[in-house]
Amino acid sequence: MAGGGRRHRHSWPAADPPPPGGWRGVTTLKVEQGSAYAGILGVGAYRPARVVPNSEIVDAIDSSDEWVQQRSGIKTRRFADESETVVAMSVSASRDALEAAGIDPRQVDCVIVATVSHLLQTPSAATMVAHELGTDGAAAFDVSAACAGFCHGVAMANDLVRGGSARYVVVIGVERLSDITSRTDRGTAFIFADGAGAVVVGPSETPAIGPVVWGSDGEQYDLIRQKEDWRDAIAADAPEMPHLVMQGNEVFRWASFSMGKVAHQALDRAGVTIDELDCFIPHQANNRITDALARSMKLPAHVKIARDVIDSGNTSAASVPLALERMIRDGDAKSGDVALLIAFGAGLSYAAQVVTLP
Repeated sequence: MAGGGRRHRHSWPAADPPPPGGWRGVTTLKVEQGSAYAGILGVGAYRPARVVPNSEIVDAIDSSDEWVQQRSGIKTRRFADESETVVAMSVSASRDALEAAGIDPRQVDCVIVATVSHLLQTPSAATMVAHELGTDGAAAFDVSAACAGFCHGVAMANDLVRGGSARYVVVIGVERLSDITSRTDRGTAFIFADGAGAVVVGPSETPAIGPVVWGSDGEQYDLIRQKEDWRDAIAADAPEMPHLVMQGNEVFRWASFSMGKVAHQALDRAGVTIDELDCFIPHQANNRITDALARSMKLPAHVKIARDVIDSGNTSAASVPLALERMIRDGDAKSGDVALLIAFGAGLSYAAQVVTLP
């Protein structure tokens, strides 16, 4: 055949499926069908023991508690100690989520860990988490989508359960950003923090996770990024690890306005009006962005808004599940509530979906 192409023996239009038993000479693959719907069945969280007030941060960046709160709304954050590793925090949060869902770890088919601060290139944190949880050899992998990673994980878990590839999936957002934050960087030192949140996604009798709206704007990738390549840091014999840097004003403008449109798209795709929304759980970047989003979306007064950033700081991939767990624990959200999850960050990646709370 000219050009070395491969001749196909049989073909049929995509809209014309093969008859029962398949076409002659063609093997018809068997496919699995999962649950008609999926939902979040349980939520868990782990917050490091050490509480760090602004007073411990501001001297190194020539600032003040008042300035930090005006810029971000943050009063305190949590920093992990040596024992509170990415894996250890993930396991603790996952166990709480499994207990809340009433699911045995051996029933878990897949573990997804969203993080940018697991500092081993390989193996993934998820494989170690799956083992520590006591799963029966569950599939496990990490997702690197920065602050949007958890919402990416929920979208994949929804598709895995509905597609038949898994029945129960543990999705974790976890960070130890204190490892990769410069204490003297005035733009980031007061923002980033540590923690882990987890959910169990499994079959649902009714639609409980709406379609994801996600994407990226890689043209602006350098608005939030690791300052330098690991190889460059090693070659320069740098005194500190490569750390996160951010162009705060540009990120604020992008998130405040672009993400409002994404939020409305997620509501539209789920067939939910903004008046039917009970809770708004955005990435806990800072309170000013949350306020700007609420205004641009024209959120009704009855919608409860997550404000976990005030006490927990910006925990990147962990921020949405941590905020979700806190709203449930504090009674601001209850079973059956309709919530909009939206996250955005480095990349610039984003993801949003409407969910019904367990």
